[in-house]
Amino acid sequence: MKDNSKILLALLAGAAAGAIAAILLAPDEGKQSRKKIGRWADDVYNNSKEKLSDLKSGNKVKDPYGADLGI
Repeated sequence: MKDNSKILLALLAGAAAGAIAAILLAPDEGKQSRKKIGRWADDVYNNSKEKLSDLKSGNKVKDPYGADLGI
């Protein structure tokens, strides 16, 4: 793997862990927390699928703010 890929993967893993920890520590009921995690996981899956498709087609990958990641 290239260094940029490793950094991006580590960043995504850290963001995922932080988001899940924040949801689990929030004062919501378990059912609401599970729904939030499920929606978040669906968003991550769909965004990852879209970014992978962009990479395969040769398009530049951009961050959520539109900046080019150089990948």
